Amino acid sequence: MKKLDVTFEGIYDPTGYLHSLAKSLACAVKHSPWPERAEDIVATSGFAFRMWTREDLCGSATSIWDWDNQKPWVESGGFSCGYVRRYWGQKNVEKKKRLEAIALVKESIDRGIPAVCWDIGLPEWGLLIGYDDKTKMFAALSPVKGEREMTYEKLGQCEIPILSVLTIIGKTNKSEKDILRDTMRLAVTHLEGREELPPDSVNVQGLAAYPLLISRFEADDLEHALCWNMEYYLGNYGALKYYAWKYFEKMGQTELAGLYEAIYNAWLEAFRLKTCEDVSLPGVREAIAARLRDAWEKEIAAVKIMRG
Repeated sequence: MKKLDVTFEGIYDPTGYLHSLAKSLACAVKHSPWPERAEDIVATSGFAFRMWTREDLCGSATSIWDWDNQKPWVESGGFSCGYVRRYWGQKNVEKKKRLEAIALVKESIDRGIPAVCWDIGLPEWGLLIGYDDKTKMFAALSPVKGEREMTYEKLGQCEIPILSVLTIIGKTNKSEKDILRDTMRLAVTHLEGREELPPDSVNVQGLAAYPLLISRFEADDLEHALCWNMEYYLGNYGALKYYAWKYFEKMGQTELAGLYEAIYNAWLEAFRLKTCEDVSLPGVREAIAARLRDAWEKEIAAVKIMRG
């Protein structure tokens, strides 16, 4: 098997819940010829600012958005990409798209860069890091379950049978100034709720996620405050804020960096309280709500700056 030496070591994940697409994308860039952009891409693709949630706090909300945006979002950060997808209701093109995706994955591995892939044995994103044409097997690396093998035939046919494969082909000549401008544009579009969602989506996005999450800690009904899904949301979006902070710091955007450092710390403390304290106590729930209100206020301020 032709296999790349790839691990998730060095991809900062302070909560253990960093969004699997963001984590896999950062890892792919880290193992590309441009490792210095591994942290940047989480922000420059807009993912450091994205929050999707829904009334029932279903964990799947973090993965319900227009996946066709993956390619333009990543390319906004100064990369050229390959992308193949096939959704439900497209059985007639299943084999064609799978063969296209297999070729795309092999080309990427031949360039020395892992491919970002949906559902490699767990309905999250992970990496394809090797292939063997004799056995028709891929080597896969999940940020949750580690390394495993899967057949070519299973690509796009695992637990949730959707095909989505993204590869990093090269770096473009887009200037850092233009990347920063477009990063802020992507951030504002999402945070203001103007990023397109699937037609049947019941998600709320961006800043609208704050009052929904806060309300779950202010309610008398403890079901949502105590559930694991809330831990998942806090850990997922809290970890992403780190990358917004570090990108703005790197780009010399002092005011935005200061705001996102405070936003990140507020989310991180909310996560710590949820996971380490007794959330059945009203004082603990109010402390979590207070941290989220503080982050919400500061992110509203950040939007005003980014909007210009």
